[in-house]
Amino acid sequence: MAIPSTELVTGEAVLLDLRPASFATRGLAWLIDAVVQLVVAVALFWLVGLALSGADPAADTAAGIAVLVTVLVGLPLTWETLSRGRSLGKLAMGLRVVRDDGGPVRVRHALIRALVGVGELWLTLGSPAVITSLIHPRGKRIGDLVAGTYVVRERTASDAARPVHMPPELAAWAQGADIARLPGHLALSARQLLARTDRLHPASRQRLGESLAAEFARHVSPPPPAGTHPERFIAAVLAERRERELRRMQADRRRRDERAVRLHRLPFGLDEPAPHEAAPAPRRMLGWRRNTPRDL
Repeated sequence: MAIPSTELVTGEAVLLDLRPASFATRGLAWLIDAVVQLVVAVALFWLVGLALSGADPAADTAAGIAVLVTVLVGLPLTWETLSRGRSLGKLAMGLRVVRDDGGPVRVRHALIRALVGVGELWLTLGSPAVITSLIHPRGKRIGDLVAGTYVVRERTASDAARPVHMPPELAAWAQGADIARLPGHLALSARQLLARTDRLHPASRQRLGESLAAEFARHVSPPPPAGTHPERFIAAVLAERRERELRRMQADRRRRDERAVRLHRLPFGLDEPAPHEAAPAPRRMLGWRRNTPRDL
C-alpha cells in the first residue's frame, strides 16, 4: 500500500514536504536512539554512584529517578527541540519529526512525544506504538497522535532537485508565452522527470518526454519553435514559470513594504509639507504693542 503524502508545490514545481516514514525505518531509528539512551543512562548511574557512595538510600533513590527522567524525557526533548525534530537515530536514517501542517516541531510537541513515549515505548516495550503505526495511514504512534506530529523521510543532499535552467534559444519565446494555465500537478511531474533523466532508459526517457511535452502544449500558447526538443521545451516553461513567480513575490513584498511605510507615517506626518513644497519660514515675534488709531 502506498504511503500518502501531503504535497506543497512551489512555482518551480518543487515538492517541499516529504512522504511519511515507513514503519521499518522508524523502528531502526528508535533502536539507535534507545541504544544511545541506554549508554547515557549507564554512564550517569555510574557517575551518580561514585558521587553518592555511602549516602542516604533516599538520596540514591532520588538520584536514580532524576537519571531516568533525564534519559527518558530530557534527552528526547532536548535533541528534538534543538535539531527541529531530528534525533541521532532519525539523523542516521534520514528522518525528521514535523507537525501535521508540515512545520517544525517546538518544545511543546517534543515534550508530549517524550512523556507519552515513556509509557508507550519503554514501559510496554513498544507494543502500542507498533500497533498504531501499522494502522495509521501516516505511521503515527500514540505520541504523534497526541502531539499532532508525524515522521517524514527527509530529503538528503543527493536527492535534492537540480535547478532548471532556461535554454538560451527559447528565452525570447518563453518571455512572451502564456503559461498561466499550466496545472501544478503537471509541472510537478515534469520537474520530477527532469530530475531523474540520467537514471532512465533512453527509450523510456524519450517516451515520457514526448508525452509530457504534448501535455504541456495543450496549456501553453503559442507553441515552441518547430523542432524544439521536448525536454528543452519543458525546461523553458518551468524556468519561466519560476521567474514569473519570483517577480510576483518580489512585487508583493515591495507593495507590503510601501504600505507599511505609509501606515507608519500617516498618523504622525499629516501636517508635513509635500516633498516638492517648501515649508514657510517661521515668523519672528519681535514684540507686542497696542493698536493705535493710526494702525487702524
